[in-house]
Amino acid sequence: MASAGGPSPGRLASAYSEVQTSRLHHSLPLPSVLTSHFSLVDGPPSSASGNPDKIAELFPSLFGQPSAALVPAKVMAEGKPLKVGVVLSGGQAPGGHNVICGIFDFLQDRAKGSTMYGFKGGPAGVMKCKYVELNSDFVYPYRNQGGFDMICSGRDKIETPEQFKQAEDTANKLDLDGLVVIGGDDSNTNACLIAEYFRGKNLKTRVIGCPKTIDGDLKCKEVPTSFGFDTACKIYSEMIGNVMTDARSSGKYYHFVRLMGRAASHITLECALQTHPNIALIGEEVAAKKETLKNVTDYITDIICKRTEHGYNYGVILIPEGLIDFIPEVQKLIAELNEILAHDVVDEAGVWKSKLESESKKLFEFLPPAIQEQLLLERDPHGNVQVAKIETERMLISMVETELEKRKAEGKYKGQFIGQSHFFGYEGRCGLPTIFDASYCYALGYGAGALLQSGKTGLISSVGNLAAPVAEWTVGGTALTSLMDVERRHGQFKPVIKKAMVELDAAPFKKFASLRDEWALKNRYISPGPIQFIGSGSDAVNHTLLLELGVQA
Repeated sequence: MASAGGPSPGRLASAYSEVQTSRLHHSLPLPSVLTSHFSLVDGPPSSASGNPDKIAELFPSLFGQPSAALVPAKVMAEGKPLKVGVVLSGGQAPGGHNVICGIFDFLQDRAKGSTMYGFKGGPAGVMKCKYVELNSDFVYPYRNQGGFDMICSGRDKIETPEQFKQAEDTANKLDLDGLVVIGGDDSNTNACLIAEYFRGKNLKTRVIGCPKTIDGDLKCKEVPTSFGFDTACKIYSEMIGNVMTDARSSGKYYHFVRLMGRAASHITLECALQTHPNIALIGEEVAAKKETLKNVTDYITDIICKRTEHGYNYGVILIPEGLIDFIPEVQKLIAELNEILAHDVVDEAGVWKSKLESESKKLFEFLPPAIQEQLLLERDPHGNVQVAKIETERMLISMVETELEKRKAEGKYKGQFIGQSHFFGYEGRCGLPTIFDASYCYALGYGAGALLQSGKTGLISSVGNLAAPVAEWTVGGTALTSLMDVERRHGQFKPVIKKAMVELDAAPFKKFASLRDEWALKNRYISPGPIQFIGSGSDAVNHTLLLELGVQA
């Protein structure tokens, strides 16, 4: 193993549990198009998700290029050896190691004599040329395993002229034929910018993306799902099922469970479909209805009161991590706070509050003190509130408690309310990938290798027909520019891959909406248990994907 940037501690397969070991030895199927001769067929010219003229200006070398599909061929030229780098970007998602293994195996199978580099610590590894040369012994302990610790990840972006030059120097130093960026919407936007820069500089290094995020908000028709979503939702659903059994057993607790997903509520919706909670709040619906915090509080309180009439003083409530971002009045308050905090120091005297508009000030003072403090925490690098640190579940418990006391005084509520708060977040990001995610990631990586070998750049690896057996999956690449729109940031138009939000007129939400009233008052709890790797249910695919593909009613 050759390396730069310091040694990697690596994993010891000898220290694995029985389940880890069984997964390590599990061989993965490939789509049939990848198991024989294939060729690449280009589709029609692509456009953009929005503002195509602006996207064309920002990506003059890449805009309009077609997506591509792998199709069976009678003969296939022997692949020349390649030098390929891979980087993990952003938060962890189950299956990332299998994407790397898929690329590695493609190079071993189809481009013998190739060299593969893993950039350490995310995009910073590319800029600083910190890497490890991957070989069979190094890669082996990570097959079908969770985490990103093979090479680790990071949240840096390659965006300034100096940083692009650093990436160029690395590509030239290692004589890279290709770079695969494994990441979410921001990371794949960055991958496209790097591809544009490299092409503009006439570098031979081509760039391919892979769709990663447990949040499930990187998807489109050609990219049906992001990897990690299936596993994370099944991990969370097991935990929710356990909490449901606890609620039913004690008969006296309301469990408020906050789930990951800042920008979109896909995780909350999928976990609701898997477990049937009494209440699940979907941020996109809250935003569409322009609901206030009081509306949300009253909705929860009304159901608690009705359940008391049925003899239930317990329940389970699911809350998306980014709920407060969807409430218009809170959005306004946060925008005003961001502006104030950019220029003022929060003082104990509270002089800064005078800069809030009257309605925002009233809302701020209405919130529990702990939430007020969390809203004033240091912003993230993009200037956003760090919603993962805002305990929305505790806020709602406090507000529901206050409303129930009021109703009790009015004789409208006779039950007992005890709220228990939970945040299921990081627990879902590095679990052993499900059968689906393990196979999907392996195909994404193998497909990325095929795209690089075929000379493609600026595409995201795309695997489709996912409701069918793996052999029937389709493989190709989708033009990254076709997923993009622009946003106005700091006075300039910036390209962004549009996040896929929960669509209220789509099948997953409609299914949930048709059942939630029954779940609210009747305990239809489902406890799916731990992820299965053999036997019944081991190859089950998440409800969201099946409903979106029209397979599940």
